[in-house]
Amino acid sequence: LLDSCVDEALCGLIRANAGLSLLQGHRVVLRSDLDNLRGKVALLSGGGSGHEPAHGGYVGAGMLSAAVAGGVFASPPPASILAAIMSLHNAGASGILLIVKNYTGDRLNFGLAAEQARNHGVTVDMVIVAEDCAFDRPSKAGRRGLCGTIFIHKLAGALAEEGSSLDQIVAKVTEVLKGIGTLGVSLSPCSVPGCLPSFNLPPGDMELGLGIHGEPGIKRSKVASADEVVKTMIDHMTNPDSQSYLPLKSGDSVVLCVNNLGALSCLEMAVVTRAAIICLENLGAVVARVMSGSFMTSLEMAGMSLTVMRANEEILRLLFEFAVGLCVRPCKVLHVILLVCFFLLGPLSPVMRKSLERVCSTLLEKQEELNSLDRAAGDGDCGNTHAQAARAIQEWLQDHVVPGCPGKLLSVLAGLVQEKMGGSSGALYSLFLTAAAGHVTEGRSNAAAWASAMHAGTQAMRRCGALDALCPAVDELMKLTTAPPGGQMAILQAAVQKAASGAEETRNLTARAGRASYIAAERVTLPDPGAVAVAAILRAVQESLEGQK
Repeated sequence: LLDSCVDEALCGLIRANAGLSLLQGHRVVLRSDLDNLRGKVALLSGGGSGHEPAHGGYVGAGMLSAAVAGGVFASPPPASILAAIMSLHNAGASGILLIVKNYTGDRLNFGLAAEQARNHGVTVDMVIVAEDCAFDRPSKAGRRGLCGTIFIHKLAGALAEEGSSLDQIVAKVTEVLKGIGTLGVSLSPCSVPGCLPSFNLPPGDMELGLGIHGEPGIKRSKVASADEVVKTMIDHMTNPDSQSYLPLKSGDSVVLCVNNLGALSCLEMAVVTRAAIICLENLGAVVARVMSGSFMTSLEMAGMSLTVMRANEEILRLLFEFAVGLCVRPCKVLHVILLVCFFLLGPLSPVMRKSLERVCSTLLEKQEELNSLDRAAGDGDCGNTHAQAARAIQEWLQDHVVPGCPGKLLSVLAGLVQEKMGGSSGALYSLFLTAAAGHVTEGRSNAAAWASAMHAGTQAMRRCGALDALCPAVDELMKLTTAPPGGQMAILQAAVQKAASGAEETRNLTARAGRASYIAAERVTLPDPGAVAVAAILRAVQESLEGQK
């Protein structure tokens, strides 16, 4: 179900709307009239599925030119993003604006695709939407991108339709973003298809400040009336003591969006909408426009979010003109030690194949364990994403001979995890493998070469702002550069132990990126699932190599 539901949903969207088409080979929804983009700025957005109608439902004249879909709650792969960019460029667009929600995976994958597009001569820029008001003191990862993204789709789309340049659109929406704030509340978690609920919420409790990927919020309290809940939300959003607050003063004109997170009835939405309008008016705000409905959902979550945007006459004009559209837990640790020890025995091809097979079977066995750990601080799909990668590698092994050159194999694996794994996990693994591949060639695959490859991969991760909780394991493996003959397996065994210890110690770390960075540290008490996965990969490699002696 998880593998097929996204493609089936996209097919349904396309079949029901003659103005949309699907880019062959990719989960990319395009305008059918791309010729009308000639000489204008094209807009591209996207992200994980499960937020429908975002983002495919916003493709159309005056809004998005295209939208890229990832798996459920998983960032789309850079290859699909690049394919969408090139389609818009080839249609004659004068420039491409990427509208990206502030999540680690989305920023990595859209950022990588943008760099690749620039290398093809495409004029491209990116706007990051980060309007979440939940956290008084946001983490290093910053504020999340939520339903306010829809306002940016619409404003940028109207400006593009009027013929504004890429620089003009970026400047305008960047300024508008300073006046947008969003906060969510829910009476239930959500469940990724085939998985358990993302967190536990006792009957009669509600979660304030939660995100759109099933991650818990900042505060839990008893269910109250709509008037009380809405007042609590707007007071929090406009509290000047918070670094994430929305400045709002008496007399300000605002647009209000009441967003159904998935499972509220129309009756309940109308009750909440009334409460939000009255609360804003009691603060002296002038509610110029109201949008109420499902705009950016979180599967079947029984909750809603409020988005408030300060608006002048120009913003109101842009917001309600030209509209024909249908309406990013890799956190405490990075996955950077993948398959780096195949040099220990030779010839390499059969050794690498057996090690890969062992790694894949291990990840599939640990699927539910990793999902369970991830539900504590993420969307509960860490095991699913690793299982997707494992199955993709298994399928590849059935039809291909493992190349004798380790660098070629690492390049193949980089492409597979980027395309099939998805999300920030796929981007991080792919980034590491791509950087490492050039350091192990057919004529250079000894211990020193593999140590150099691992160092290059680790450095590539750190250039993206990543910190690795498994540094002790990495440091241990670097001893391979000076290991005497016969001493290499002992180093690998020590690295496996340090990887396991490092994974366990992530219980005590504070997340600085990814979805867990938005959750109070005291609520994250289990090991990081990414660290557990990497430790399992290393142990599988060790066991495979020991069995081939």
